[in-house]
Amino acid sequence: EILKNKKADKLYVQMGNFEGSMKKIYAMAKEQNILITELNKKKLDELSEGANHQGVVALVSGYEYSTLEDLILNGINQILILDKIEDPHNLGAIARSAEAFGFKGIIIPKHKSVYVNDVVYKTSAGAIDNVSVVIETNLSNSIEKLKENGYWIFGADMEGEEYFKSDLKGKIVLVVGNEGKGLSPAVRKHCDKIISIPMAGKINSLNASCAASILMAEVLKQNEAD
Repeated sequence: EILKNKKADKLYVQMGNFEGSMKKIYAMAKEQNILITELNKKKLDELSEGANHQGVVALVSGYEYSTLEDLILNGINQILILDKIEDPHNLGAIARSAEAFGFKGIIIPKHKSVYVNDVVYKTSAGAIDNVSVVIETNLSNSIEKLKENGYWIFGADMEGEEYFKSDLKGKIVLVVGNEGKGLSPAVRKHCDKIISIPMAGKINSLNASCAASILMAEVLKQNEAD
């Protein structure tokens, strides 16, 4: 995905690794005139700081964030607001699901939130490059601006209407809270409606990325059926 989006500056690959998807990676890199350097596995392990590199490490330019105005002017009708998500694996997994379900915009707060980093890139399988990420200082103000532009704001929380009973068609913003604390009170009170995912088991909550995926899938379902 990084090569498709022309974001790679340089590639380091494991010596002798020319099989499977690596053939495609080599071809795409050479087509873009990207410098390829072969290294032994030990050097790749050092570059990836012990992460599973699967035989290739890419150096990429810094991630380019968008603005709230970009989302509105570009007609992005389905947006996610992540209220202080702190785990990069969660942000990466959410970005991957967002891209799959047609949510092209993600808004994160400036403080107490993870930003786009190498873990997010890897967990999202490169999908983060196909989603516009916006950093906002004040999420409450952002929500009010979105309301002024015709968006309906739905917060995800255990104390809410079952999500499939809500009308999620049109210009929709889903707000997902922090992994442990959920929605912050300030953000919650600016939501038009609180929706929940019913639980039948002994566990009474879901991982933030799982919850976001379920809700985004419902939004896609309702809008495609419309």
